[in-house]
This record gives sequence, C-alpha cells and structure tokens, in this order.
Amino acid sequence: MANKLILKMEHIRKQFPGVLALDDVHFELRKGEVHVLCGENGAGKSTLIKILSGTYHKTSGQITIFDQETDISNPKQAQELGIGVIYQEFNLIPQLSVGENIFLGREKTNQFGVIDHKKIFNGAQNILRDLGVDINANRLVKDLGVAQQQMVEIAKTLSLDAKILVMDEPTSALTDREITGLFTMIRRLKNNGVAIIYISHRLEELFEIGDRVTVLRDGKYIGTQKICDVSKSELIRMMVNRELKAQYPKRKSTIGKEVLRVEHLNRSDVLKNINFSVHRGEILGIAGLLGSGRTELARAIFGIDKINSGQIIIKGKRRKIGSPRSAINLGIGYLTEDRKTQGLIMQLSLKNNISLPSIKRFSRFGIINNGAEDRAAKQYVKELRIKTPDLNQKVMFLSGGNQQKVVFSKWLCSKADIFIFDEPTRGIDVGSKVEIYQLMNRLTEEGVAIIMISSELPEILGMCDRILVMRQGEINSEFLAEETTQEKILQSALGVSGAA
Repeated sequence: MANKLILKMEHIRKQFPGVLALDDVHFELRKGEVHVLCGENGAGKSTLIKILSGTYHKTSGQITIFDQETDISNPKQAQELGIGVIYQEFNLIPQLSVGENIFLGREKTNQFGVIDHKKIFNGAQNILRDLGVDINANRLVKDLGVAQQQMVEIAKTLSLDAKILVMDEPTSALTDREITGLFTMIRRLKNNGVAIIYISHRLEELFEIGDRVTVLRDGKYIGTQKICDVSKSELIRMMVNRELKAQYPKRKSTIGKEVLRVEHLNRSDVLKNINFSVHRGEILGIAGLLGSGRTELARAIFGIDKINSGQIIIKGKRRKIGSPRSAINLGIGYLTEDRKTQGLIMQLSLKNNISLPSIKRFSRFGIINNGAEDRAAKQYVKELRIKTPDLNQKVMFLSGGNQQKVVFSKWLCSKADIFIFDEPTRGIDVGSKVEIYQLMNRLTEEGVAIIMISSELPEILGMCDRILVMRQGEINSEFLAEETTQEKILQSALGVSGAA
C-alpha cells in the first residue's frame, strides 16, 4: 500500500537546560512519499530528526514505526529500524577512500573474513553509478570538492537500504545537473516504497519533489498540507508568521570609487588571466558551474592560495597579499563556503568566534577586554537574530543557519570594507535570507564593496549590480544584472556561443 502510514511521531517534546527545543510536535510519514519538513533556523527541524535518528532522546511523546511503538535510544537502533539520515554537515573520514567511507563499519569481506577491497570498490561504484555520479570509488575523500563529498554522503546512506530516508539540505552544495540526478534517484526510491523526509530552504525544490509539507515554528507544530494545496507565499507565512514583501529588497546605495582591482591574475592551471574591479557601494556577483574557479579566485584574493602572477590593487595601491592576516589588515573579509571546517572553530564559543579576526581590538598588553567583547557579540546576536541561550554557547551546538550567521558576524565585527561572500545564504531559511540581503544592502549604503559568489542564479540576479561568469578558470562573460537573464548566465557558464 503506497499510502500506508509507516512513521508517527506524537506530542514530541525535547527540553534542554534552559531551552524548550520542541513542544508538542507531530509528524507522520507514509510509504513511498516525500514529506517536506519546513521551518526557519531554530524551528526545531534538526532536533526532531536527531530524536528520530537516536542522537537525542525525547523528553516525552510517542514514536510509532511500522505499527509498533518504539523508543529509539541510539543511532545503531535507528539503522536497525530502517532509518537512514543524510546530515547537512558531512560525516566522512577524509583520509579514507570513497568506497571505504560508504561501507565504513560494514566492510565487505572474503571467505576468510579478510576485508575485500575489490568488493568494496565494485559495491561503491555501483551505488555511485545509480546516483549518476562520476566519482572513482578509490579516490580519497580529502581530494574531493564539497559537492562530490555531498554525493558520497548520500551514497553512504543509500547503501544502508533504508526504508525511511532523511535528507537534510541534500542539495546545498550541488550543481543543477547533480540536483537533477538526485531527484531522479529520489523518484526511483519512492517507486520502490522508500519514504523520504526532505529538509531544504530552497522552496522551489519543495514544490518540485515534495508530496506533503509539515511546518514547525519556534519548536511548535504549525500544520501539515499537501504541497499541491499550498502556495509559496502561504508556506512562507506559516514558517515566519509574517509577510515577506520582497525576496530581494531594493538597494539605495550609490556606486562610488574603485576599491579593488585584479589584473592578469594567474594560478597554475586553476585561474587564467583574471581581470576585474569592484567599487564602493557595489555588489559584484560571480557565477559559474562547480569547478569553474569561483572559490579558487576568492582564496587567491584573500591570500590563502599563492598566485603565480598578476596584481591585486587595493584602494589605488598594489598590494602583495601573502596570507589571510595581511588580507584582514587591508580591510578584506572572507565568508567561506564551508562554515564548519573553514569558517568557524566549533569548540569555541559564539562570542570568541565573532571576535577572532578582531582580537587585537579587544585586547591590550595581551589581555582581552571581556566587557568590550561581550558588547560586540551582543550587538550581532541581536542584529542578525542569532538563536542562542547565551554568548558562551559553543557554536558546535547551534543550528547550521545560526552558525552561518556567526560567520557573518565575525567579518562584520572586523570592520572590513571589502567583503567576499562565498555562498552566503547556503543553509539559511527564507526569512533569514531576507535579513542577510537587507544587511548586505545596508553595508553597500555605507560604502562597503561586496563580491558575492552564489550557485543560486535568482539570488545573483536579485542582489547584484554586475555579474561575472566564470568557466574553466577564466572570466567568460560580464553582464549588468538588470540587462541579463538566468538563461544567458547559464549559457555562458556552459560555454554556449552567443551568451554574451
């Protein structure tokens, strides 16, 4: 029976010290359906999933799986019940191969009980092929890009032969082509009776792949609807309890003097003869397919990767940026695409992460002024609506979206006037996205220059003044945002003639 109820979570409550994360939440899942779980950052989505996966234990409530009430006490029990979870943050071992990661803890052996690497390789390669992913199963995970690691994470969970599959932001690092392959796989799984819980902040995806949607807000159950019976605006209203009048708010900034110019920049075979400039009050968008060189360009400007030749001119003066510290001293801030490994120190507090690039400002003779550090952190917690019990909360315990806001805060705190934002709204809910856009607009009104790298073409078109399109390490085209379309940008990214 395609509509058979296989999971029922009733009156779920989860209490942490000082925080009620879930309060009387309900959720149901049927065989062969994609049930979307929606809500702003901090709404309780991840907490509910962690209860289902055995990572957290519920304070109260009932969970019924396949008509049997159960109490899931650990992740192993969840797997035995047929529950597989693809988390937003990767859980891979970089030093192992793709195949070894996919079958970690369930290694294939020969008749003598010895690990059979050929069986592991063939099994992993078959799963990747079914996903439509061209990755060699013998490659080390540390040598893969973010999107490729995401596909390995998906392949690992699919190898468990789960009957209930949870996907938490599975497309946040994927290209359009890879998303199409993933959706094909999801439809195949549905046809085989697998039930899928799908979490994403990309609302367009939900209407394409979802059957029903359940909305949480502030840890409470708001309602469940068929996707076909709800509009995008109604869904947003359920999530944020307010009307979002403009997804991409208009800016009033005036474009001023040039503050950054890159001339003939080259780096090995990764970046080739890069030339562009950005001005005060301007948002310069950089689009392109995965592997086009967008992130590599950001890393080169910020001094993470050394360049072979070329010039970087800051406010009219040629500068040699040999390290991130020299970039920060020149007034450049860089929000990286991977917040967990590159943007934050997960074991440190929210306050310490925010003040990190600006620590000299908060210290004298090597002693940190805790009061000044507290005041600065409070300002950004309030301004960016970061949900946290207190300033000393370790960022590892914040939701993904709130972690992203902490990364944003640390560069705002640095008082930089040239920002490079690499996928600034990845993993951010629709309400918080608008807040981030408004913040970017305010920065440009104050004369800040922003370089924004994004895989979301509507975002690039909605927020940027000019758009550079990269392809194979080169700038292939430049457009005025108001004079171009998604189709033209994509044609340029693909190298289709007549795009410019």
